[in-house]
Amino acid sequence: MINPLKFAEMLSKANEVQEEVQRKLGETIVEGSSGGGAVTATMNGKKQLLKLKIDPSAVVSLGGSQPDVEMLEDLVVAAVNEAGRKADEAIKSNVQGILGGLNIPGLT
Repeated sequence: MINPLKFAEMLSKANEVQEEVQRKLGETIVEGSSGGGAVTATMNGKKQLLKLKIDPSAVVSLGGSQPDVEMLEDLVVAAVNEAGRKADEAIKSNVQGILGGLNIPGLT
């Protein structure tokens, strides 16, 4: 039989762990870039895009009669996707550190 007091204690601890994970993810900052640094995306561990930097040379190269906007769009997507992968790695690392080596399927 499950002890109701122990169950409440376990729930409280789970809430504490969840709050700690969320706090750490908000503080974790990652960057992804593409085009040799022409586009850089900065994201936090919650996968919120914080900043997008486009080097002026990437925009200048769009000039002319047929600007290659599609190439710049591809660079933005690639930079954001790379930052997202790095955020996923940070999430996994933070959760594993907080759980202290517990192997919980779907979390690690």
